[in-house]
Amino acid sequence: MELKYINKNPNYKYLRDVLTKEFHISKNLLVKLKNEKSFFLNDKFEYLEKKIFIDDVIKVRLDFEEENSIVKSPMPLNILFEDESMVIIDKPPFIPVHPSLNHYTDSLSNGISYYFDKIGLNKKIRVVNRLDINTTGIVIFAKNQYVQEILKIQKEKNIFKKIYISILERIFRKRKWNYRSTYFKKK
Repeated sequence: MELKYINKNPNYKYLRDVLTKEFHISKNLLVKLKNEKSFFLNDKFEYLEKKIFIDDVIKVRLDFEEENSIVKSPMPLNILFEDESMVIIDKPPFIPVHPSLNHYTDSLSNGISYYFDKIGLNKKIRVVNRLDINTTGIVIFAKNQYVQEILKIQKEKNIFKKIYISILERIFRKRKWNYRSTYFKKK
């Protein structure tokens, strides 16, 4: 994945300005990109304090490899959507999203780790949203740190929203809400 920007903003004086203000790249990711030599000014790697001018082309390569420490376990994945930035999974119930002491190799992240290895994607597993173990629903995995950070910013600004829908099957008796407590009382 590559980000590209042609500078038209006279307020951007340095390469760092475009990376942090236009692309919203975090300090943490900026350090990684610098170490990987993954940002370019007019197709040449430059330092963050390099002066930029109108019509300069800034590119950021996000395809560098990362170490993935999550155990790879094959499992069926119901992939609803996938592109170069993310994979969206329909999580079945009773499968945890993250590995834990009791679920070291049978979490959704273990399955995604196996899938990433299978498609030749050497990236960390980055869960954008989580669901409880017994809950079914959509779980998004970012394919790089930049996408994870952008989706996090969108969640904080309520651009990216989670909506829960519950389906219940049974006959319910009428109950009256007691505002002095947090439970329902019979009428």
